[in-house]
Amino acid sequence: MNQSSEKTAIFAGGGSLPAKVKEACIKKGRIPFVIGFDGQTDPAITDFMTQMGAAGAIIKKLKDENVRDIIFIGGIKRPSFKNLKPDLKGTKILAKIGFKSLGDDSLLKLIADELKKEGFNLISAQDVLDDVLAPQGVWTTTQPNEQDLSDIRRGEEVARSLGLADVGQSVVVQDGIVLAVEAIEGTDALLDRCAELVKTKNSGVLVKLKKPQQDERLDLPTVGVVTMEKVHAAGLKGLAVKSGQTLVVGLDDMIAFANKHGLYITGL
Repeated sequence: MNQSSEKTAIFAGGGSLPAKVKEACIKKGRIPFVIGFDGQTDPAITDFMTQMGAAGAIIKKLKDENVRDIIFIGGIKRPSFKNLKPDLKGTKILAKIGFKSLGDDSLLKLIADELKKEGFNLISAQDVLDDVLAPQGVWTTTQPNEQDLSDIRRGEEVARSLGLADVGQSVVVQDGIVLAVEAIEGTDALLDRCAELVKTKNSGVLVKLKKPQQDERLDLPTVGVVTMEKVHAAGLKGLAVKSGQTLVVGLDDMIAFANKHGLYITGL
């Protein structure tokens, strides 16, 4: 294999991070090759669009394109079996875990294992992106008070339990009461429905943590200014994430929005 022509494949979901990773690869002398998924990925950044279940076709394409390293980045909506459309290789992979596990971390890990068996090397987005991980401490002018800190601790406890059960990454707590937990719908939808559950405006917190058993190269929690917009719209006061274990999109924009609206953000 000619190392000078080796490519870095980006398995891209939605959001703005896949484009940022592609740009960062180019700046660091890597040749990016973006694998996109129908209905999930921006076609403008995609080099090869396919179905999520087309494992055989994807592996063949990776080898044809002289890919060595692979990055998983961007949100993926969990597909139904009908939308997955697995090919023969994909069907064999799914058969190893059973359809009931479709969409959770076990599926991602199994796909990663299969790719490693095929000779590919998995790396994380933070290996190419600079300053993308959440910093430690309070980022904002507004500081969490004692009740906020108590809610954060409760949120951490519940989020860890959710993660161990491989359910979700996010939980909303207000005055010690768990208002909502994330399941298949994702964090944005979780916050949308919280607007009707918040009892007192400008209180409560969204806690979003990596699952304890989660591979940091796969589906790290991601937050951005849209997260803060939805935190504010839901009537919550703040956001707590794990420093060093959360991807941040537009840190300065997040802080500016939070400061404007009297919200806090903290890296635990």
